[in-house]
Amino acid sequence: MSKMLDEIREQPAVLERTLQAERQSIEQLRGILTRQPPRMIMLVARGTSDNAAQFGRYLLEITTGIPVTLAAPSIFTLYNAPFRFDDVLVIAVSQSGESTDTNLVLERARQQGARTIGITNEASSTLARLAEHPFLVHGGREQSVAATKTYTGQLLLLYMLAHALGANIALDDLARLPEWTSRALSLEPEVARRAERYRFMDHTVVVGRGLNYANAFELALKLMETCYVVAERFSSADFLHGPIAMVEASFPAFLFAPSGVTWPGLREMIEKLGKLKAETLVITDQSNPDALALGELVIALPIPIQELFTPMPYIVPAQLLAAHLAEEKGFNPDQPRTLSKVTRTL
Repeated sequence: MSKMLDEIREQPAVLERTLQAERQSIEQLRGILTRQPPRMIMLVARGTSDNAAQFGRYLLEITTGIPVTLAAPSIFTLYNAPFRFDDVLVIAVSQSGESTDTNLVLERARQQGARTIGITNEASSTLARLAEHPFLVHGGREQSVAATKTYTGQLLLLYMLAHALGANIALDDLARLPEWTSRALSLEPEVARRAERYRFMDHTVVVGRGLNYANAFELALKLMETCYVVAERFSSADFLHGPIAMVEASFPAFLFAPSGVTWPGLREMIEKLGKLKAETLVITDQSNPDALALGELVIALPIPIQELFTPMPYIVPAQLLAAHLAEEKGFNPDQPRTLSKVTRTL
């Protein structure tokens, strides 16, 4: 059994520890940001953490109304361009806390007077030292190269930061997330059976929209790094603007489909894929009866979940699918070829 699977199963406990350990610091930050709200937020990250940051962009803009941008680190590391950080809140996200370019952006921002926040799993990391306000994922050291528990831990801390920035998200609302993640883990036997069907898959598309757009990126990344599958990821809106032309009979497609404002467009997408006889698998939950009616095409969480909180429990069956598919293909998801746990780039 892989360490990746072990760490996927640890997630409810990691989330519970993180919520309890960082609660007081988040409330203190809320007081500071209430007095000095930012004009803009910049998120900076790489890899899986960049997918978490993509989620953070949607979450923070939707719930706080503050404009959010994702940093392009090469602007700082290669072009050395001057940047105005007036009233900008810079949030760096890194599992190891040792991503060279992420840390350089954070350091530059703090030197120029920006308020800085760091999200990492390593209390002794460079990122934790550089950030004015460090927040920790209390997951213990992640052993598998494929990050899982740190991704969901980062999502949780981004929810907590939304609370600190004035979003209508109570910390008590977040207390349900560990339980929902645990319920998602109950789907593992079903997911393992479904993974067998994709043993010979070498290409796919992953589709999500809005709050689950980041999960499309994250599942695609997991399929690429652990299963060596060429996985393209799209917003459902973008997918209709050209890429759907590559779909033919038996083409595999994975979709994140919560109820809520994104569902009508996703339903249209699923119907189009059905007419093309694609091999479609939908991740949803009990609050979306239309998606449940798809029958064999669905992995459904056995509880209803408000769309705002779906990204964290929805990624769990996707993580399980990648881990079990890697084993079906005879690969070790803990040690993907040519990869290491810490990647340093400039």
